[in-house]
Amino acid sequence: MPSSYAIGDHFEQFIKTQIESGRYNNASEIVRDALRLLEEREQLHQLQFERLKQQIQQGIDSGPGIPAEDVFERLNAKYQAMT
Repeated sequence: MPSSYAIGDHFEQFIKTQIESGRYNNASEIVRDALRLLEEREQLHQLQFERLKQQIQQGIDSGPGIPAEDVFERLNAKYQAMT
C-alpha cells in the first residue's frame, strides 16, 4: 500500500542528490535503506538498554556497597603495616 510523507526541502534535495549520483535508482530505495538503518539502530539501543538493566540488577544483587572512606582507611592501614 503506497504511502506519502512530507520530508521537507532539505531531505528532498538529499534524495535527489543520491539518485543523481547513481547510488540509488529511486526515492523508495533510499527510504527503505534509511528505515533499515533506523531499525538496526533501534535494535542496538534496545540491546544496550537490556544489558544496562542486567548490570544494574547485578549491582543490586551484589548487596550493599562499602563506603569509599572505609576502603581507603583499610588500604592506608595495610600500607602503614608494610612500611
